[in-house]
Amino acid sequence: MQQVDVGLGKRGYPILIAEGGLAGIGKDLGQRRVGNRYTIVADSQVAELYGQQLLASLAATGLTANLLTFPAGEANKNLATIADLASQLARRGTDRKDALIALGGGVTGDITGFLAAIYMRGIPFVQVPTTLLAQVDSSVGGKTGVDLPEGKNLLGVFYQPACVHIDTEVLATLPPAELLNGIAEVIKYGVIYDADFFAFLRQNRPAILGLDRVVLATVIHRCCEIKAAVVAADERESDFRRILNFGHTIGHAVEAASEFAIGHGQAVAMGMVAVMKLAVAKGIFAREAADEVRQLIVDFGLAPVIPAGLDRQAIKSFLSTDKKAIGGRPFFVLPERIGTVLITDAIEEALIDQVIA
Repeated sequence: MQQVDVGLGKRGYPILIAEGGLAGIGKDLGQRRVGNRYTIVADSQVAELYGQQLLASLAATGLTANLLTFPAGEANKNLATIADLASQLARRGTDRKDALIALGGGVTGDITGFLAAIYMRGIPFVQVPTTLLAQVDSSVGGKTGVDLPEGKNLLGVFYQPACVHIDTEVLATLPPAELLNGIAEVIKYGVIYDADFFAFLRQNRPAILGLDRVVLATVIHRCCEIKAAVVAADERESDFRRILNFGHTIGHAVEAASEFAIGHGQAVAMGMVAVMKLAVAKGIFAREAADEVRQLIVDFGLAPVIPAGLDRQAIKSFLSTDKKAIGGRPFFVLPERIGTVLITDAIEEALIDQVIA
């Protein structure tokens, strides 16, 4: 087992990475005493794959647990789902000494964390991410929330989990499209923080796509190290943590404009390519470096270009309501070189139009 610690003082917690780790979660939670009873929250697909396995792990340690499900998909990441799940918790007698477990991808983690933060003004929760995207990114850092018709993640709170359990073995059942969604976030870390890690991804692309266990564990561990360091430095995204949004400002707008037909990772890949064009146009980033990153995105099988049929005005509308925008002006994370970025809102509207055209 590998461990990465998120250094937030009393709110700090461990990220535990192990192959076959689902089986040991019950024993670990029994020692940590996170809650008296546990409710596992999972979408309809993940519940069928891993719900009973996690329930068995908890029962084997004498922990009381039950399972709540909601329909799979980003379209269900909304207040209606939160209200339904909260009502079920209340009917089952869940109290302040109990805890939730988010079993699933980024949608499940966001929903469960938000639910834990507001149910009875806050109960503990645990992250058990089952997608590469959630394992390397969304399960760490305490961002929770749901979508509104006007934009993605517009309602939410910062609420840290008690711990994060990452089982690398579950990635074997991940559909190829979901693996690619995670790969986009992995590439992001190399561009914003670690040029050596970016080089590692180039060298080990076939092994990563082939789900090589050793290489994947290395990738997940390094991404969690970077995310933990950034979150420890700026928990509430007042400044430095915004580097994690590389590709996300445009990416989230593309997701929303497509009504989530385009997956998160694919949209982020398109967003990364678009903002690299901004950086090149502003003379901040070398064209050769942008070509290098774009080529890696393409080599992994991600789409670098926003589809021609997607409404550009809709994309711009969602950009203006991005939760990171101030006064309607979106902020962009622009690379200066591979491994270093800057954050700015000083981008002309005509240039934004040009790169999303």
